[in-house]
Amino acid sequence: MTRPAATSRRSPLRTRRPEWAGRNYVLLTAATIVTNLGTHGALIATTWAVFESGGDAGDAGLVAMARFLPLVVFLLIGGAVADRVPRHRVMVAANALNCVSQAAFAALVLTGEAQIWQMMLLTGLCGTGQAFFNPAAEAMLMSSVTGEQASRAFAVYRMAMHGAAIGGAALGGALVAFVGPGWVLVIDAIGFAVAGGLRAFLDVSGTPDRAPGGGLFADLREGWQEFIGRPWLWSIVAQFSVVVGLIGAVESVFGPLVARDELGGSRPWGIALAAYGAGTVAGAVLMTRWKPRRMLFVGTLCVFPIALPSAALAVPLDAAGLTAAMFVSGVAIEVFGVSWMTTMHQEIPEEKLSRVSAYDWFGSTALLPLTTAVAGPAESAFGRSEALWGAAVLMTVVTALVLLVPDVRNLTRRPHTKETGGAVPAPPAAPSADPEGALGRNG
Repeated sequence: MTRPAATSRRSPLRTRRPEWAGRNYVLLTAATIVTNLGTHGALIATTWAVFESGGDAGDAGLVAMARFLPLVVFLLIGGAVADRVPRHRVMVAANALNCVSQAAFAALVLTGEAQIWQMMLLTGLCGTGQAFFNPAAEAMLMSSVTGEQASRAFAVYRMAMHGAAIGGAALGGALVAFVGPGWVLVIDAIGFAVAGGLRAFLDVSGTPDRAPGGGLFADLREGWQEFIGRPWLWSIVAQFSVVVGLIGAVESVFGPLVARDELGGSRPWGIALAAYGAGTVAGAVLMTRWKPRRMLFVGTLCVFPIALPSAALAVPLDAAGLTAAMFVSGVAIEVFGVSWMTTMHQEIPEEKLSRVSAYDWFGSTALLPLTTAVAGPAESAFGRSEALWGAAVLMTVVTALVLLVPDVRNLTRRPHTKETGGAVPAPPAAPSADPEGALGRNG
């Protein structure tokens, strides 16, 4: 008589969270929320630290370039390493490096001793950590999501991730204005330490063992063959090489400059970034219900509104107009982001996810060092408004071009990823752990 009663008491607890929200999913989501709260504030703080040290737009571009250059250089190596060693160890080591570099950066800013070359060195170390972190984190989550629940898992995860970005950007902009950028960098360093601790408890016992390979270069060659053999993959990565590069210049250099000169300081820019985060949350909510059949086609159409913030800054619109443009851009990019991750999960074998993800990240970020470095000179040569209009037009053109690729227009969602040869989900790490969700690009 007592056993059924006990079972009935436990049932609500067992059904409280969805089947794909297992132990690893919860840990990874919590860790990403923590890092996003700190990182989105730190992005604002870094630019204002440059300005407070006497730097100009060119110096801000150099510091941003120093972060992106090692990200590009080490991404492919990071992807190969993450397919050979336990991925959670790579993630924890990367978080530790980011914690140390941001703490040192904060100390320099708080003591008033920060120089441009020091900022470049420390942001470069942070970029190196991200180069190893990104492929490992993305692959770890994508490889453990069941086919039927993949799209919803990606959307819910990204909802949490971008929800943290809202708070991080708004809080970061306010704290930079009231207490200075140094303390925002301290918060970021603490966030990396906490996130690394959470990721250390991840259980990878259910991950399939890798077959012995021929070494690093053989792994990279195998990943390249997987990448280049899929027109939808390399064409969209080429598109985003341009789009991400231009967004990097806009957000790292032009946006803060327009906010400083036209909108009254860092707070309106922080609010605009928070509106972008709110848009991504709204887009994620939409994608928990909407499963477009032609994923890449719908996702690519939603890349066009990403040019709106550049156009708004070029006018420039007032703070309310910029905030609205950022919100719409956030909704649109989230539709693309969930569609992209669902396609990757469906089409790429699990044992190659980190390497293919590394080529994806490498191509998508390849132009960031260049675009951020030339943002200041471009402003001097053409004018700020002209440079921003040029960025908006170029984003629109490359997005239109990628729609010419047949696979981008025609690739469709399959009902059961596991049964159709896509990424095979790992079994639950423990009897009580269900398959986890997946990572967006800002984990």
